Amino acid sequence: MSSSATYREAGVDTAAGDLAVELMKSAVSATHGPQVQGGFGGFAGLFDVSYLTSYRKPLLATSTDGVGTKVAIAQAIDKHDTIGQDLVGMVVDDIVVVGAKPLFMTDYIACGKVVPERIADIVRGIAEACSATGTALVGGETAEHPGLIAADDYDVAGAATGAVEADAVLGAHLVKDGDVVIALASSGLHSNGFSLVRHILAQQKIGFTDTSAELGGVVGEVLLEPTRLYTAAVLDVLDAVPGAIHSLSHVTGGGIAANLARVLPAGSWVEVDRSTWSPAPVFRALSDMADTELESSEGTWNLGIGFFAVVDAASAASVISHLQAADIASWQVGEVHVGARDLNGFEQGAKGVDGGAVRLVGRYAN
Repeated sequence: MSSSATYREAGVDTAAGDLAVELMKSAVSATHGPQVQGGFGGFAGLFDVSYLTSYRKPLLATSTDGVGTKVAIAQAIDKHDTIGQDLVGMVVDDIVVVGAKPLFMTDYIACGKVVPERIADIVRGIAEACSATGTALVGGETAEHPGLIAADDYDVAGAATGAVEADAVLGAHLVKDGDVVIALASSGLHSNGFSLVRHILAQQKIGFTDTSAELGGVVGEVLLEPTRLYTAAVLDVLDAVPGAIHSLSHVTGGGIAANLARVLPAGSWVEVDRSTWSPAPVFRALSDMADTELESSEGTWNLGIGFFAVVDAASAASVISHLQAADIASWQVGEVHVGARDLNGFEQGAKGVDGGAVRLVGRYAN
């Protein structure tokens, strides 16, 4: 018996993949500066790092991540032009935490069926966010997995590389007693805790295409508010107020206390004052739907803080001023203390890091 089966009959459409690449080409190419070599569409991206010879001891920083189950909401309302910014936020904003300048990024999209316009929307969002953070998008892959992934489903992931002088690396080793902890406002949920969000909505029998007065609009559109990008603003502060920032924390999975504790030295502690900010309506509405207190989700959602900067106290006002000028609301939430004390109720270290101790105190502002 002979078979006339083809790749297309097996569910893989290479022509659709080629069209998707053509649709995304201009957006990706717009992220390429003179350091990108070889143009578009090669098997590997090439990036000229010869300028690193001017560094005394350059270190490469790398990060990889995805956007979790937030993609399920994009798929449910067929809106795919913001999920790319979420990916860049999750990946590139981890690079700047150590003080590194991002150099380049690659992405990976796995889908059940290539819909060229959908893939192009995703990559266009990635490219635009890369441009906003000064990152070259030098390559990627779109993989079609029929039979493994449903036709309208997909997942996205990415990896980025940056560079920093060895003696300019930020971290807990620079933090000292009396340093000030500054919070940088989030734009909403960002890309963490969406399994809980989806669980709450399912319990309430609320669909992503429904309109919710509590959430303030079409549910899916409200929840897809893209992740705020911090890289450009933070790099500007590092240049404008040298030596002021000692450590940075990206508030992602694990929530507020755990992510701050990771960038504090062992033996230090911070009490984050809830009364210094008011969580955005989306957090309050979801908590009300779940019939829980906001405090119960502090280890899941960012509750309005997307980033922390631990800074020298004398420079705190200047750092806040520069961040505010970049349209990132920022405010002091606590102070670093070093010394023995009862740490009952504190979150101590996280993600395998033997860091400091953090707890949230007080009540949220109304």
